[in-house]
Amino acid sequence: MRTVYLPTLIMACCSGLIIPILPVYALSFEVSYGLVGWVLAAQGLGTLVFDVPAGVLVRRLGHKQIMLLGISLNVGGVLALFWAQDLPEVLAWRFLSGVGSALWTISRHAYIADLIQTGQRGRSIAILGGLGRVGTFVGPALGGVVGATFGLRMPFLVFAGLGLLCIIVVLIWVKDEEKDRGDRQTGSRLGAVLRAHYRPLLTAGSGQLCAQLIRTARHAIIPLYAAEVLGLALHEVGLIISLSSAIDMLMFYPAGVIMDRWGRKYAYVPSFIIQSLGMALVPLAGDFSLLLWVSLLIGLGNGLGSGTMMTLGADLAPVESRGEFLGMWRFVGDFGNAGGPLVVGHIADLAGFATAPLIVAGIGLLGATILGGLVPETLDRGSGR
Repeated sequence: MRTVYLPTLIMACCSGLIIPILPVYALSFEVSYGLVGWVLAAQGLGTLVFDVPAGVLVRRLGHKQIMLLGISLNVGGVLALFWAQDLPEVLAWRFLSGVGSALWTISRHAYIADLIQTGQRGRSIAILGGLGRVGTFVGPALGGVVGATFGLRMPFLVFAGLGLLCIIVVLIWVKDEEKDRGDRQTGSRLGAVLRAHYRPLLTAGSGQLCAQLIRTARHAIIPLYAAEVLGLALHEVGLIISLSSAIDMLMFYPAGVIMDRWGRKYAYVPSFIIQSLGMALVPLAGDFSLLLWVSLLIGLGNGLGSGTMMTLGADLAPVESRGEFLGMWRFVGDFGNAGGPLVVGHIADLAGFATAPLIVAGIGLLGATILGGLVPETLDRGSGR
């Protein structure tokens, strides 16, 4: 597991670097909130399109090769933003980063699911989620300072440098494994997996879609609300996001213990209820301090859900076609990742910025209801897997 923890931490720091930068960077092209939403969503759309192919490629080429390809595409797409001159170019590079993100996250997810038994999976994946939260604690503050000091585009170069380090770590530490080259009927295999497992993909996947939407929307709502409504400086925006991520980060191990001791639902249902409450309070935040407290509440809720959707997907995935199932699982969830910024941007254009957090909060509560009421508990205390 240590072989995948360090690259996860590095890539999380990379992603955190540009959280406070991207919305302001997109606005620098003098576009509407709706188009800012498209810039933020473009990576999610690239991920969405490539989730299922990524699952197939993991089985064909192996975890390590797909990890390396994914990191390289992600880093290349972000680095290109340093030289981007217009919005279509920005959208194209963000989409490419999303393709790389799909390859990286699914190869990493399948790698863990293959190695870890069910009774230990919650903690192991929660640690992975916790490392991601360390990155979103360190990254935004650093990105805000770098952006404020050296310009909005400089964090993209820092991202590329850290990404290169991540590639070196994967090359050295992650071992090649035997590939499955026997089954070439990819379409038939995908269809068989879908027919056999459409119920969990429909029910649990719908809950995951709502849950991921509220998680992603906060990365659009908090920076835009802070900068556009409250008029906060870039370094203040980064500080709010980093402090929220600090609370988020502290919850990852408790979340893993809860999942493995009492059950997955005891972590993810409260997680999305708390996030929804925090999101509903955003329009009431009238200054830096109040927005910080609301962001801390959202961070607490998100931290309680650390690794929950990955753990649920790994629990539901059939051993014989894990890559394909996880590709479909990520595909459903990434509708939420891609949809979050779009929902925020278009609602802000149509009904004002104060309305968007309220609608996102309602979507989060819907996700908690689906996951709590329609999805069975997946912790099997009597199984060795």
